[in-house]
Amino acid sequence: MTQANQASLAERVQAGDPRALARVISLIEDGDGSIRPVMKELAPLAAGARVIGLTGSPGAGKSTVTGALVKAFRSAGERVAVLAVDPSSPFSGGALLGDRVRMQDHATDPGVYIRSMASRGQLGGLAAATPQAVRALDCAGFGVILVETVGVGQAEVEIASAADSAVVLVVPGMGDSVQAAKAGVLEIADVLVVNKADRPDTQATVRDLRNMVALSSAPWKPPIVTTVGTTGDGIDDLVRQLDRHWEWLGETGERERRRLARARDEVTALAFGAVRDRLVVPDELAARVVAGELGSHEAAAELLTSVGLLQTPYTERIAATPVAIRLRCPTRPGGCRR
Repeated sequence: MTQANQASLAERVQAGDPRALARVISLIEDGDGSIRPVMKELAPLAAGARVIGLTGSPGAGKSTVTGALVKAFRSAGERVAVLAVDPSSPFSGGALLGDRVRMQDHATDPGVYIRSMASRGQLGGLAAATPQAVRALDCAGFGVILVETVGVGQAEVEIASAADSAVVLVVPGMGDSVQAAKAGVLEIADVLVVNKADRPDTQATVRDLRNMVALSSAPWKPPIVTTVGTTGDGIDDLVRQLDRHWEWLGETGERERRRLARARDEVTALAFGAVRDRLVVPDELAARVVAGELGSHEAAAELLTSVGLLQTPYTERIAATPVAIRLRCPTRPGGCRR
């Protein structure tokens, strides 16, 4: 991509061109190096969009509730973007990007942008490209960005570090009180939603969640909202609770702390991605480990040293203590170029 095309792409995103925005997110997903100058041009435009994450087990109604939230925020005059992450097949690598099928009511609304993303094997419920895509949407002028995760289990909590407010959806009959006590993904919730609340056992599920919340010593106690996503029941209450949490974030300074942590995680992920791309384990090195000629720690140290990512004096230390890795710029001993 030429410098003129990069500048044009950034200008078109700033002007709200959905095709240009789609192109930028595709480049981000593909890891194309030409996206870097584009994102540099867009960076000053970031206005601090409100990022709301929605997660929960498969079938909890995340897409339906997301669609209902889009309607509510649009009624309040907000421009809304949705990133819907779908799972990739571990066999074919493909993905059915079908979450937006449930949001067709908003397909013709120029104030709504919906983008599906494949997880591409990334764990935690999100795609690796999600943080950069959120940044691009922020630069494009969207005031509210809804991030819908892959259907997750008890341990997938990555959305907590990617959003200002995390909404966790459960459904009646999720299990007994022991399941609620296990918490896991429930502990990341800023708002807990019992969706499909027209089903039996709704009150039992609410009671179990209240008992779980009562055990928490965190300064913010997540409210519990009951909704029926298909009819819109409870969505207004959900928006009110999200607004309460947004105000609390601002009053306590937690919003800035979370955004600082989010930027730190984003930079770390990009740095580790660049390192990972440089590390290819030769068959000869792997064969020495298989044959017992070399320990795996020693092999890792040898690999890092060979590509200039580990200073030689630390080789023995890294073999003994795997976490003591010191990275350096291979073009300049002692530090990276600025």
